Amino acid sequence: MRVGIVSDIHCNLPGLQRALELMGEIDALFCAGDVVYQYRWSNEVVELLRDLGAYVVKGNHEDVLFGPAGERLRSQPGVRRDLLEWLDSRPYRLEVQVDGKKVMMTHGSPWPPYDEYHYPHEAIWARAAELDCDVLIVGHTHFQMAQRFGRVLVINPGSAGEPRDPRNGFQLSCAVWDTTSDEVVFYDYKDPTRTFAASSAELMR
Repeated sequence: MRVGIVSDIHCNLPGLQRALELMGEIDALFCAGDVVYQYRWSNEVVELLRDLGAYVVKGNHEDVLFGPAGERLRSQPGVRRDLLEWLDSRPYRLEVQVDGKKVMMTHGSPWPPYDEYHYPHEAIWARAAELDCDVLIVGHTHFQMAQRFGRVLVINPGSAGEPRDPRNGFQLSCAVWDTTSDEVVFYDYKDPTRTFAASSAELMR
């Protein structure tokens, strides 16, 4: 099976759409949280993930949205209730079987405190070997990662919404995991929203 993986979309619909184009035909889609961007909402992004049957977990930005500070945004007339309810019903931690392998997905750290940022070079990832899964999918850092610790393969696809990883030239990214070979392929691409903004600026000169 080919499993597509995205994270940290942050309401960037063109970024998500480009990721789906680059990944091509996939058998399942996983999103490791931060679908929204705190006080910003996108019916289109949430609807697309829902309609694709994506596995989605909530991240720290969903925490804000569904907490007291997000009440004003949630009450806006343009925010669809059915999509709010769908996203709010997503778990913070997901464990599913994919092609006979146990996949665990969280947004941030799989260990408390769960909102900590753990970058690929950090020694803490050695603890992943103790997790009860074959594959751990995470997001949060916006940094790509595909490393094995014991029997556990840790995958972070980077961000499909807001580039922060200098190692790929601050591009957006997504990943495809092959469940047979355990190969992980990353796709790097420019942020379509920034490309559009730059083109518009050129036209106005």
